[in-house]
Amino acid sequence: MEETEVRVLCPECGKNWRSSPTDLPATDANFHCPNCHASRRLSEFMRTEHDLRTVKQLG
Repeated sequence: MEETEVRVLCPECGKNWRSSPTDLPATDANFHCPNCHASRRLSEFMRTEHDLRTVKQLG
């Protein structure tokens, strides 16, 4: 079975990475960038609408 990943992008510092939806909090929960420690709702870190939908479905 192939593991699904979503693309995450920090709106503050521009760091981007991939993560498993199950490793992320709910989309309306606060999330902290591992690079600059910016704190926003997880939904604001999702790179695309597709990534956001994937997290909502599988997270």
